[in-house]
Amino acid sequence: MRPILISGHERALTQVRYNPDGDLIFSTSKDHVICAWYSNNGERLGTYKGHQGALWTTSINPDTTLLASGSADNTIKLWEIETGKCVHTWEFPTAIKRVEFSPEGEYLLGVTEKRMGHLGSIVVYKVNSLASGLDQPTEREFTITLSDAKATVAAFGPYRHTIIAGHEDGSISQWDGSTGEPLYSVPGVHSESITDLQFSADRTYFITSSKDKTAKLHRTSTLETMKTYVTDTPLNSGAIHPTRPFVVLGGGQAAMDVTTTAARQGRFEARIYHKILEDEVGRVRGHFGPLNTVAIHPKGEGYCSGGEDGYVRAHHFDRGFFEFKYNEEREFEREVRENGGELPQPVEPAAA
Repeated sequence: MRPILISGHERALTQVRYNPDGDLIFSTSKDHVICAWYSNNGERLGTYKGHQGALWTTSINPDTTLLASGSADNTIKLWEIETGKCVHTWEFPTAIKRVEFSPEGEYLLGVTEKRMGHLGSIVVYKVNSLASGLDQPTEREFTITLSDAKATVAAFGPYRHTIIAGHEDGSISQWDGSTGEPLYSVPGVHSESITDLQFSADRTYFITSSKDKTAKLHRTSTLETMKTYVTDTPLNSGAIHPTRPFVVLGGGQAAMDVTTTAARQGRFEARIYHKILEDEVGRVRGHFGPLNTVAIHPKGEGYCSGGEDGYVRAHHFDRGFFEFKYNEEREFEREVRENGGELPQPVEPAAA
């Protein structure tokens, strides 16, 4: 697995994202700047400057024309990706911890912080495409006010039918994606705060990570927990591979919680788990601080991570990753062949 070390931020990374085609990586940091990188070689494409506070989150629309960002300066900004121009700013009374485009790119949600007497909320806006030539609407489609535990993460489900949220108290909830009406809530999914939520490629299931040292796989329609991945360190992020049965997790103990800054002591590795069997199958070292965020290439060609050390590391999976199988899997395939059955064709890794 060949890594590309990407240096361009002056402070800790908060989120990394691939665009839908996978040729670009967007990174946000506490240094107030969004960076865009070519995923195949790590070269910088450009920067997006305009926020006055730490950046927490970003999201890219389906045709890679618009970029949304959320910041501690209490704003969501909408950018034209090609030119770097900020085309609209929405202002709020508290920080924005998460932004997410809907699957078709016509709507944008934001998660606001609970602070200074203001309750946390999930806000949803209609977004006009650049091609339409229309100004962005200033009025919200609706607002979900969270009077109990604040949301830390949220995203649209399939076809924007629902919104799924993860909360500070470890619960997950589901809301109507058109009206904001509550549908389901499942308490105690995690014993500590949920730190990340990422969907599978078809959005029929999703993964949550938590400070309780576990990540869990859930069914979108019912919020049922299907799988649990137990680690030895607090987790900040988790992502699902689109074609292979693996998930990638990132985390690590904060420097104040360990007696040495050694990477081994802090457990600053990306962890790869078998999605179905829940076993850890590998670790990838490289960061010198906790992994704050991980993302997997939309076509499964690799993954990237952003750390407290201020670096982005982009990895391209080698052939061994795509060919890895348990002995039980190989035995099952042998039996299928002997009985005249057919097996699905393996997904080949992209050429380096």
